Amino acid sequence: MNGASPPAAAAHVRFLGSRRAYWRLQLRGAFLLLVTLGIYRFWLATDIRRFLWSNTEVAGDTLEYYGTPLELLVGFLFAIAILIPIYSLFFLAALDLGVIGQFSGLIAFVSLFWLGQYAVFRARRYRLTRTIYRGIRFHQSGAPWRYAFRATAWWGLTFLTLGLAYPFQIASLERYKLRNTHYGDLSGRFEGTGWRLFLRGLPLWLAVIIPIGLALGSLIATINFTVLGDALAENADDILSRLAPASPGLAIAVVFALAMVLVAFLFGLILYPLFQALLVRWWSSGLRFGALAVVSRLRTGQVYGAYARFIAWALLFCIALGLLIAPTMFAVDYITTRIGASPVMRELLGTAALLGGYVFAALGFSTIYRSTVIFSLWQLGMNALELSDTSQLETVKAAGTPSSAIGEGLADALHVGGL
Repeated sequence: MNGASPPAAAAHVRFLGSRRAYWRLQLRGAFLLLVTLGIYRFWLATDIRRFLWSNTEVAGDTLEYYGTPLELLVGFLFAIAILIPIYSLFFLAALDLGVIGQFSGLIAFVSLFWLGQYAVFRARRYRLTRTIYRGIRFHQSGAPWRYAFRATAWWGLTFLTLGLAYPFQIASLERYKLRNTHYGDLSGRFEGTGWRLFLRGLPLWLAVIIPIGLALGSLIATINFTVLGDALAENADDILSRLAPASPGLAIAVVFALAMVLVAFLFGLILYPLFQALLVRWWSSGLRFGALAVVSRLRTGQVYGAYARFIAWALLFCIALGLLIAPTMFAVDYITTRIGASPVMRELLGTAALLGGYVFAALGFSTIYRSTVIFSLWQLGMNALELSDTSQLETVKAAGTPSSAIGEGLADALHVGGL
């Protein structure tokens, strides 16, 4: 015997769920969302979480989610009761003709953004306390208001730096969230660094920002700002006609700028899955719980495959929509003719048909996206994880108490909710 300590126990994460079963869950949910005018979303969110959690196996045992749709519904109603007075206050402030009225829009935006970040942290606490592994719950400490101030400041800096501060923003926010995340009495932490993500993502940022910079540069170099300033000061209606003679090559500069913006947009679309794969690997590999470390082996090609699947299904859905539009419009026209509807009634029925088509299309694309991209990213992300030193999971003691669903309701009402 050489006295060496035994190697740390290692394990993998596996996702056991069937894509076909998830499609069925989503299609049924889309139908019930349609007939219940969206109320079923609380039940659908719960079903999705139960499906994903229960099919995620960590070191031989699956996760459990025991949140209920009624909790989400009640949390949403409480959130609406909180938001109505806030919205009313902002509306009354906007009627003021003084300084408050002039800045009411900005104040409302910043306040609601802060409240949204507050809700994100509270919603995460709710989901963690409804997640069980080996009979022990996850839970979250920390102050939501402190996280909200931190997140709001970071997002402002990210906006001012045109996205350059984003890697440092997400690293800082994840460190705050993870050091306040606990599995029983085992605390988490995040060891990913902003510089690591920054250096890996910088080429992608440059690929998008350089064409935009060239577009702005061409316009700045061409436009006669003296003439432009005079026209704006006079509130002229013919700004373009006055600007063109004083700015030789303006038409070419505008065409070039539009082309560069299009190039930036295409680069953004093409590179987004690459950035998402990079972000998931970076974030997953930074997770720690005590001595337990996580490493992600997610491959970029797998993420592109998920988006390719979405595009294929979306194209098929567009074809199906196109085939349905003509018969539907013909049926509406036939019915209105048969019943001798007035022009106003014809317009109302046509508007109702368009609104119904919009809702149907939105539900369809949302269902396809969740069943292709979201499902694939969860499946691929989980299957790519490797855990080291899982032995301490055997000694974790229960701790933490359930949290209310008000934060989840706020996040839903403010459209900042997540899975």
